[in-house]
Amino acid sequence: MAKLLYLVHRMPYPPDKGDKVRSYHLLKHLAKRHRVYLGTFVDDPDDLRHEPQLRAMCAAAHIVRLDPRRARLASLTGLATGEALTLNYYRDAALARWARDTVRAERIDAALAYSSSVVPYIEHLGVPTLVDFVDVDSAKWGAYAERHAWPMSWLYRREGERLLAYERAAAGRAGASFFSTEKEAALFKRLAPECADRVEGMDNGVDAEYFTPDPSRESPYPAGETAIVFTGAMDYWPNVDAVAWFVAEALPRLVERFPSLRFHIVGRNPTAAVRALAGPKVHVTGTVPDVRPWLQHAAAVVAPLRLARGIQNKILEAMSMGRPVVAAADCAAAMRAAPDRELLAADGADAFVSQVAALLEDPQRGASIGAAARDCVLREYSWDAHLAAVDRRLEALLRAARSRPGATAVAAT
Repeated sequence: MAKLLYLVHRMPYPPDKGDKVRSYHLLKHLAKRHRVYLGTFVDDPDDLRHEPQLRAMCAAAHIVRLDPRRARLASLTGLATGEALTLNYYRDAALARWARDTVRAERIDAALAYSSSVVPYIEHLGVPTLVDFVDVDSAKWGAYAERHAWPMSWLYRREGERLLAYERAAAGRAGASFFSTEKEAALFKRLAPECADRVEGMDNGVDAEYFTPDPSRESPYPAGETAIVFTGAMDYWPNVDAVAWFVAEALPRLVERFPSLRFHIVGRNPTAAVRALAGPKVHVTGTVPDVRPWLQHAAAVVAPLRLARGIQNKILEAMSMGRPVVAAADCAAAMRAAPDRELLAADGADAFVSQVAALLEDPQRGASIGAAARDCVLREYSWDAHLAAVDRRLEALLRAARSRPGATAVAAT
């Protein structure tokens, strides 16, 4: 059992948002085998009511309350210093002191950063490090730039360039770096070839025991309605873009063919732009206590994401619930799912309309695809199986540390 410092940019509990699902399962996995010292930020005050459950998983935890408005202002100082704005957004002197003091007082064996945003906290600590970048965030900013006019296009492009430079430097210092898909890992290897031998893909998983169909689970939809659903945090711009695009480009044509159809946008913190979509054929729920009924009783789940990268938890959860999913082609390509049998792909409005309409016209086919989707999840997306990559890299780092002259013994994993 080793002592690990784990830094996360957003409190990894409860696991109710895409990035928090992965960071939570990584924490849970590490805590089974090691003593974990967690440093993290909380940007939603409601999450603090779950603090006791989070602390129970850790040897110690330091939680910083993040004021998003102040953080945005602080990030702008990067324009003067030449840094990526993301790094200043998550800069906190107290957390930096806590990390340094914890390494010294607890004799930490290794450190792990979840996302490039918190890598600065594990640099220069004198311990072996791992980084879970999740996605190539610099490429995401570049994609944002392409969809915005000046001056935001300039700002996003600048952020992409500055962040890529930092990602490369961070990966160069780390013992190993992980990305959420082999495709993302391959992209980063092309962008940072000097780090290629220490970069690998590590897929997301899904809690298939939790996300499982239950015949006794009641439907949230009115009788006689044909429901299609999108789930996700609705203050996340790729999600906002996805539902706005779908409502404008695909939904009217589907409603014309299926008058009983209604599109449900299920997720926390809907922005004003998302709330404005609500109408007779669009339902915006806001936060729901349990997303599973909305998935289980939907005729189809759509994921028309044009900007998101990597494996999407929303797709895995819907597949685990035995639902047929129509996903953007790039998202579907990231999955180890058989095309047209376990997961449907669509590239553009015509394809989304065609794929969803075919499911609604043939419910038996939809059920068959949903059943195959759940089988795929059970076969391919176990968290423990994927997170074994971290175990392997961590053990190699700890062995190397133990072998250095004068090094103190580190407990075997």
